[in-house]
Amino acid sequence: MEYSVQLTFREQWLDERLKFDDIGGRLKYLTLTEANRVWMPDLFFSNEKEGHFHNIIMPNVYIRIFPYGSVLYSIRISLTLACPMNLKLYPLDRQVCSLRMASYGWTTADLVFLWKEGDPVQVVKNLHLPRFTLEKFLTDYCNSKTNTGEYSCLKVDLLFKREFSYYLIQIYIPCCMLVIVSWVSFWLDQGAVPARVSLGVTTLLTMATQTSGINASLPPVSYTKAIDVWTGVCLTFVFGALLEFALVNYASRSADRAADMHRENMKKKRREMEQASLDAASDLLDTDSNATFAMKPLVRHPGDPLALEKLRQCEVHMQAPKRPNCCRSWLSKFPTRQCSRSKRIDVISRITFPLVFALFNLVYWSTYLFREEEED
Repeated sequence: MEYSVQLTFREQWLDERLKFDDIGGRLKYLTLTEANRVWMPDLFFSNEKEGHFHNIIMPNVYIRIFPYGSVLYSIRISLTLACPMNLKLYPLDRQVCSLRMASYGWTTADLVFLWKEGDPVQVVKNLHLPRFTLEKFLTDYCNSKTNTGEYSCLKVDLLFKREFSYYLIQIYIPCCMLVIVSWVSFWLDQGAVPARVSLGVTTLLTMATQTSGINASLPPVSYTKAIDVWTGVCLTFVFGALLEFALVNYASRSADRAADMHRENMKKKRREMEQASLDAASDLLDTDSNATFAMKPLVRHPGDPLALEKLRQCEVHMQAPKRPNCCRSWLSKFPTRQCSRSKRIDVISRITFPLVFALFNLVYWSTYLFREEEED
């Protein structure tokens, strides 16, 4: 929360003790390079953190004394000034940074600062800032009262607008791309566990790294910034895509367990049916043997009516097994309800996640852009 500025500072005052004869108008002014030779106001920059003068190649300072006693002091200074910022709308924010100049020891009874009429603050025409635009500046007075008296003060308010295109390219679009990439797992097969897990973990870690990089360049504040809302929601969507796969995997494994149980039950029923058929056939054979023969093989002799009659008594009629249907046997491995549940989760996620993210974008941009216009 600071800004640096390089400026040419000028102040002018009237000291009647320095009047001199201009020799018929031939002397416009006298120039001094040592400021300690004349009286000077005790001005200081109240919100300065650090600063220095420029001495290359010669000290960038001069004092001009005019014949009627007017003194013009000019010096080139580089300053780093404090600028308390409100970052709630960052990076859609505007900031007002002040440059305050006040008297350190002389009260308003002895010294009063006034802005020069006309154009007191001049800004170079080719001023270019990498991430801000200087929209306008205002001059005002900021006299302060303390226990030792009232002191004169001047201030310049600089209104900066943050350039949003940089953050759109570096933060917002990459975050959108990461969220969309995390949705690719919804279209992958349920059995592609390594691919879906790798995709979800990679996008989650990338999103977390980008969030940390954003916050590393900002001062820690106790409130939520607009960029925090964006990165937090994007991180939630990426994490939600990873959780969605966990849910799909759980539903798929539940379906597998149900399919295994179903196959076991079918096998058990088939074995019971076969055993019941064999028991019925055995009982029938035992009954006929008591009446006619003792488990002898049936041989039919041509023209033997008795053998033909016995053969008819010992016939066992069993239903021929049906030819297995490949489609039905494959579908029987997957219970319809369990299998469709895991697939249904993926289908619902393909629609729900993009719709919710689009709704979030609508609310986000309408809210913060509207608040930005209110501040304007």
